Amino acid sequence: MKITSILRKVILENSRFNVLFDKLVKPSEKSKEGLLSFETLKAIIFADPTTAIPEGLGDIDELTVEDMDKVKVGKYTQWLIKNFVSPKASDFEFEGERDSKNPSYKKAKKRFEELFMEDLFKQTERLQFYEKVKQYLPQEQRDINKLGIRDLFQIFSTFELPEKKKKEQEKKLAKKTREGFKHAGGEILFEGDKWVLIKISDKGPTGKDAAIYYGGYKDFKNGESDWCTSAPGLSYFDGYIKKGPLYVIFPQDDKGEVGKRTGLPKERYQFHFQDSQFMDREDHQINLVDMLNGPMEELKPYFKQEFAKGLVSASSNKVNIEYPRDSGGKFIALYGMTELFNTLPDDILNLTIKNNSQENFSHPIPDSISRFKNLKIIMLQNCISSVPSSISECQSLTMISLPNNKELKTVPESIANLQNLSFFNVKGCSQELVSGNGIPKKLREKLSDEGNTESEKGFFYIMPD
Repeated sequence: MKITSILRKVILENSRFNVLFDKLVKPSEKSKEGLLSFETLKAIIFADPTTAIPEGLGDIDELTVEDMDKVKVGKYTQWLIKNFVSPKASDFEFEGERDSKNPSYKKAKKRFEELFMEDLFKQTERLQFYEKVKQYLPQEQRDINKLGIRDLFQIFSTFELPEKKKKEQEKKLAKKTREGFKHAGGEILFEGDKWVLIKISDKGPTGKDAAIYYGGYKDFKNGESDWCTSAPGLSYFDGYIKKGPLYVIFPQDDKGEVGKRTGLPKERYQFHFQDSQFMDREDHQINLVDMLNGPMEELKPYFKQEFAKGLVSASSNKVNIEYPRDSGGKFIALYGMTELFNTLPDDILNLTIKNNSQENFSHPIPDSISRFKNLKIIMLQNCISSVPSSISECQSLTMISLPNNKELKTVPESIANLQNLSFFNVKGCSQELVSGNGIPKKLREKLSDEGNTESEKGFFYIMPD
């Protein structure tokens, strides 16, 4: 039976889950697999904003086939299934016959299905919008079954209310006088000359309501934010808040531009350190280092502890930092290497810092390195300009690797006093250092003792006893 015939039969019969499951998930006589997996069908059903979920049903991800029989499938589920299984030509960019034996077609279909599932949450938002405005659409657009995915997006992105209705809504949403930044689910940490900083840490309904309010109900078109955490009908807030708090930032001066639903400043930012997401109102990533070293400088003290969290792996006492990818690298860029060392515990065993950017990210190793008496391995790549003599007090060191530090021209003679050192690397540093001229005589002699090897490219090995 053709796919379209199956879908037509399902739609005509009814929209109960067991019918959908029997027709779409169960294997047929001709095929070992159904058209959809159970998880795919479940995801599509819950993407339908008109699907009714009984109270107390439990975690959606853990629902079984029997549990799903209690769910009342929404009226847009069949449309979503149809567009997933048999998309319109305008949505499925493939020229040629849709032959399941054609490798090119199979590859294109797999990619389409992956993107479809990845963007399911967008269809939820667009169908909610469609449900509200379809009464104002041309007659030919009021039947969802005549539309494809792109048709729905076109309506979502270009629709304008009739002038009369727009004026009615403007009266309802008319400019609200801002009542302040207070909300029971948010803690105002700081009110400065330029910025207001709010922390949301409550994991329950009150915290979620605060995220929805400060984000403006994800009503981007009316001057609010486009953050998924502020969408009333979505569960993204729950996923983020489990990992750590959300921070929301508003300017003190709204410059006359406010969201129509909340009256809060149109300009706003949301930070989540655990996922390294630092987003503007449009939900685009900002350059956090530039912002905190520039216009948001008065907020720097309030974020120092957040940047420092998670720098050390508790199970192995390791510090592994990459700039600009993670928050530890941003900590150094904002507060410096000395502040980083002051934050780290005394008993770390392994210290790795890598600069993978093209930026000038060069700092002297602080004298305070001497307090890490248990440190065995240090690897600092493209991030340091000098090494202090106090490094000799780290007598547990067995490996020092300092590659690609162009500003590093010398190392202290005291390194020769490290009794356990078995590996020393300055590959890619200044030519003076790599050639050995920047290495003190005592250290060169130790490195070139009989039984040891020395590489002209900057690798030096001291063989253990």
